Amino acid sequence: MFFHPSYLILIPGMLLMFWAQSRVKGTYNRYARVPSKMGMTGAEVAHSILKSKGITDVVVEPVRGELTDHYDPSAKAVRLSEGIYGKSSLAAAAVAAHECGHVLQDKRGYAFMNFRASLVPVANLGSQIGPMLVIIGIVLTQLGAISSLFINIGIILFVAVIAFHIVTLPVEFDASSRALRLINELGILQGEEHRGAKAVLQAAAWTYVASAIYAILQLVQLLLLSQRR
Repeated sequence: MFFHPSYLILIPGMLLMFWAQSRVKGTYNRYARVPSKMGMTGAEVAHSILKSKGITDVVVEPVRGELTDHYDPSAKAVRLSEGIYGKSSLAAAAVAAHECGHVLQDKRGYAFMNFRASLVPVANLGSQIGPMLVIIGIVLTQLGAISSLFINIGIILFVAVIAFHIVTLPVEFDASSRALRLINELGILQGEEHRGAKAVLQAAAWTYVASAIYAILQLVQLLLLSQRR
């Protein structure tokens, strides 16, 4: 694989990604050790929120791993990781409420969530073969129009990746906002406990911001790389 100075532009993005991941893990570990006054586990928090909103067709189930929590709209399932499902920490309450925020988005037809779902297939394709097509186009530079075709298709596909990351931001921020309101409305956390929940969700949000910035830097790098011809 050849080296091009454009690769250097990715370094700030990598550092930001590393910082964001370290921050979310550090914040999560800190508040995973702080029990909530109500003593509700993540599963109980999720069930309580869903019940309060009259949602009966969504299941809450455990999933292996750490920070693997997610809502699967196709299966109508809130899946909580081992450190969230059966734990009664501030982190567990915050994460469980966040995933229920996604459930409410789904139920109410939140536009950004639907748009993000429509981008998933092309974004996956773009992340896997977009950069590869650009490099193939550079290698085939002697073929003129064919070279340009590969490069243009690769860049267009990667633009879909950026669109996915950008649309993810309002989806995640909105879910966290809903989570904090739900926690307050139902009295799941009290007093200073809200600060811990907010810290966990804000730290998680930075991982999405970092991913979006890194994707944009990757596109800039691909554009600069394409000029190698």
